[in-house]
Amino acid sequence: MRLHTLRTPRICALPVSHQKVIMTEWKSPLKVILIGNSGVGKSSFMNRYVNHRFTNMYRATIGTDFLTKELSIGDSTVVLQIWDTAGTERFQSLGTPLYRGSHCCMLVFDVTSRTTFSALEVWRKEFLVQGEPPDPANFPFIVLGNKTDLANREVSSKQALQWCEKIGALYCEGSAKEDTDVEQTFLKAATAALHQYKKHTLENTGHFQVTCKQLEETRNDKCQC
Repeated sequence: MRLHTLRTPRICALPVSHQKVIMTEWKSPLKVILIGNSGVGKSSFMNRYVNHRFTNMYRATIGTDFLTKELSIGDSTVVLQIWDTAGTERFQSLGTPLYRGSHCCMLVFDVTSRTTFSALEVWRKEFLVQGEPPDPANFPFIVLGNKTDLANREVSSKQALQWCEKIGALYCEGSAKEDTDVEQTFLKAATAALHQYKKHTLENTGHFQVTCKQLEETRNDKCQC
C-alpha cells in the first residue's frame, strides 16, 4: 500500500500594491433611552413603534428592556437601539450604566397627569449627572407627551412647549394606543441621535471599517504554490 503524505498548504500574501483598501462607515447602533415616571407608557410607545402592537394590560418594566429597529435617515441606514427603563425608585440605581453612551434621551410623561410632567426636570438632571454625556448643554432631549387619546388632560401643549423652549428640547406628543404620531416621534429621536453620533462618537474615535479585497487582475504577478 502506498502512503501519501499530506502537505500543509502554503499561504501566499499578495503585495500591498495588489490589495484594494475599502473604507466604509461603521454602522453603530444609535442608543435612544426613554425615561420618566412609571405608568406613563414608555413600554407601550416603544412596542407600538417596533412591534406595531398595543395592549391595555399594564406590566411594569423590571429594571430595563430594549428593542432594535433599522431605518433610513437620508442617505444613512441606522440601527436604532431603544432602551425602556423602569420608572420606580428601586431601579434608579441602574441609571448610571444604562444612561451612559446614549445619543438621545426621551423624557416621557402622561398628558393626563401633571405629576408625571413635573417630575421630568428631576429625570433630566439625573440623566445629565449619571449619563455624563459630552457637551451636556447641547445634548438632544425629546419631551414626549403620551396618552393624547384621553379626555381628562392636565398638561396642555402650550405648557409643555414653554418648558421645552426653556431647556432646549424638542416636543412631541401622541398616543401609543391610537398609534398617533409614534413613527414621527421616533424619527425625530433617530435624527437627533444620528447627529449626536456623528458630532461626538465619530470625530472622537474615528470609527470605520477597513476591508482588503484582492484585485481581480494582478498583472503578471502570480503566487507559485
